[in-house]
Amino acid sequence: MSEVKTKKLTHFEDGKAVMVDVSEKTDTHRVAHAVSIVDLPQDALEALQAGGVGKGDPVAVAELAGIMAAKRTSDLIPLCHPLPLSKVSVKGELSANTVNFEVICKTTGKTGVEMEALTAASVAALTLYDMLKAASKGIVIREVKLLYKEGGKSGTWHSASQDN
Repeated sequence: MSEVKTKKLTHFEDGKAVMVDVSEKTDTHRVAHAVSIVDLPQDALEALQAGGVGKGDPVAVAELAGIMAAKRTSDLIPLCHPLPLSKVSVKGELSANTVNFEVICKTTGKTGVEMEALTAASVAALTLYDMLKAASKGIVIREVKLLYKEGGKSGTWHSASQDN
């Protein structure tokens, strides 16, 4: 039987949750790319294609909500550091009966922007659900995942599967 190597979780000390001390870390350029995938039943798809449900363009509103969420991530995730974001891009694209939200977050700092990218992708998907739920409650947020990150001590990381 092979020995499994476990990494020390950084948000715990003596069994208690803590905010990681990043004061000694060097500022580096940080990038994270995340995605969320939303499957639309026919009624929701038709409402989206018809221009929404009277609240504006659902994808555009969801993109804006994702940007706003990235900026507020540290207010939502208890041990997440507030970051000076230099870029947040949220792009929603309809393909067949699916909307894919692609998010890119950037900063120069002592800690990564993965949580900001994932929060933006999640909130964009939830906002699309909110905008289209009058047409169908059967909308499925199928996936939220990190595709790529770069910067910091751990360097660059790519998801094993980047096929969306």
